[in-house]
Amino acid sequence: MSTNKDTVARILEQLEPLDVRARAMFGEYGLYCDEKVVGLICGDVLYVKPTEISTEFGSDADLAPPYPGAKEYYRVPEERFHDVDRLHAFIQRTADALPLPKKKPPKKAKPKVQK
Repeated sequence: MSTNKDTVARILEQLEPLDVRARAMFGEYGLYCDEKVVGLICGDVLYVKPTEISTEFGSDADLAPPYPGAKEYYRVPEERFHDVDRLHAFIQRTADALPLPKKKPPKKAKPKVQK
């Protein structure tokens, strides 16, 4: 089941003024904070990557795979969206706990084929 764009917009609005964005991926969305992937939005549900700080914001009961075969992430129940300060802290502290993404090497130019 793919995520509705209205759900993504609502989640991003809840997370303002954090430096967050969502990127479409296979009908679902990756959630970025400070240019780090901190979670996924799958099936209209927000899932946050587990880190060493995650247990401050969720419990083992909140762990679930965002899609079949995926690793477990912390599922953010709808009622937790009402506590904006806690949600902001969860997302920002998760980003702070994750390493910066590795820089990709520049792509090599393809040789021109003469006809």
